[in-house]
Amino acid sequence: MLNLLLLVTALSVTPTEVWLIDIDGAIGPATADHVVRNLRDAHEHNAEAVILRMDTPGGLDQAMRDIIQAILASDIAVIGYVAPQGSRAASAGTYLLYASHVAAMAPATSLGAATPVQMGSPTGSPGPDNTPPSGPTDEPADSPAQGDSPSASPSAPRPTSTSERKAINDARAYIRGLAQLRGRNGDWAERAVTEAATLNATEALELNVVDLVAASEQELLAALHGRTVTTARGEHTFNTAAASIHTVVPDWRTRFLAIITNPSITYLLILIGIYGLIMEFSNPGSGIGGIVGGICLLLALYAMQVLPISYTALALIVLGLALMVAEALSPSFGLLGIGGTVAFLIGSVMLMDTDLPAFQIALPLILAVTAVTAGLTIVVLRMVLRNRHRAVVSGTHTLIGAQGVVLRGHNGLLQVRVHGEIWNAHAHTPLRPGDTVAVTAVDGLTLQVAQVENEEAT
Repeated sequence: MLNLLLLVTALSVTPTEVWLIDIDGAIGPATADHVVRNLRDAHEHNAEAVILRMDTPGGLDQAMRDIIQAILASDIAVIGYVAPQGSRAASAGTYLLYASHVAAMAPATSLGAATPVQMGSPTGSPGPDNTPPSGPTDEPADSPAQGDSPSASPSAPRPTSTSERKAINDARAYIRGLAQLRGRNGDWAERAVTEAATLNATEALELNVVDLVAASEQELLAALHGRTVTTARGEHTFNTAAASIHTVVPDWRTRFLAIITNPSITYLLILIGIYGLIMEFSNPGSGIGGIVGGICLLLALYAMQVLPISYTALALIVLGLALMVAEALSPSFGLLGIGGTVAFLIGSVMLMDTDLPAFQIALPLILAVTAVTAGLTIVVLRMVLRNRHRAVVSGTHTLIGAQGVVLRGHNGLLQVRVHGEIWNAHAHTPLRPGDTVAVTAVDGLTLQVAQVENEEAT
């Protein structure tokens, strides 16, 4: 009886499950959507905890803040884990690590360099340390981890204006607030913002920047067992000694968002949308240009809402296309075509208003698209313009003057063959089958004909 009771008890115990979400690469809108949705799903599936396994150089400020807000509001514990070995949680990754209920790192990993970087205006002249000054921030820094000593003071961007100082002070207050919430080293957190300071895993543990150093997820879960943290629901004690790990695989929505919010793809969507509308306006009623162009433009507009788009650059692209179209309509190649190509090229380079390489458009793509766009726009539109001035070779009005032969007639209504087609026709004089006629007018689907003397039918 006792054995049966133990068996029933064992079967009634649900094994704990920890969800593992990867943040690999730059943090953008697709990453934020992926993490936020799966934090919610993990709660609905009664997961014991969520591990955010990070290897990131940084990312966009809004995407980072969306993830942090989800972590702070989470009813289940979130474990920030910089792994595998050799990974980093630079810039935005440092903020996420500070926001997590538990911060952990694998050996030979690093974090820091959380200084905001410039958005929206050219950088100033490099200082003596060859570090450009910082500017207005819309995102954390993307600089790699540098320096391994906690006492090291790497060169940091120096604020040169009121807006730059406001940006750095805002970031410093934000990360210190996270440090105070989680009971971690707030002084070093401020140094990561103001001095771009960095630490390796061992130093981070010594300075109370992280809570654990673990070489693997299994080792991490073993170290967490019995530890208590405070979530949005209240205190939670980890029961992870025998927990299984559920690795979250990005679904189609995450992959789709990652594709359309890729700056190079967004750039192509904008151009395809513009080309589609030009095609539809030049050939109304075809449909395909308007449909494809409209869809691409809507997708591009969505991506532009979440990417650091420079609308000045977008205006330059449109101006460049307009100048190329004007050049195609002009008699010869000249200033308009050159000006349009230059405006298009400059606008394309400036389109993504950020210094983060992960959110910039590849220069080879820009050059290739510029060359193809300039060539196709000028050549194709000139061909269209030439065809416009050619004589019309189709339509009912081309029948005027054409000759044919009478096939039959009844009650004043004739049937004649003209250009191999049989038409109903009227004539002011009586005609017989075999007579040669010429078309004098077209009334709907009925021809007006007149007899041609001494002419053979054509």
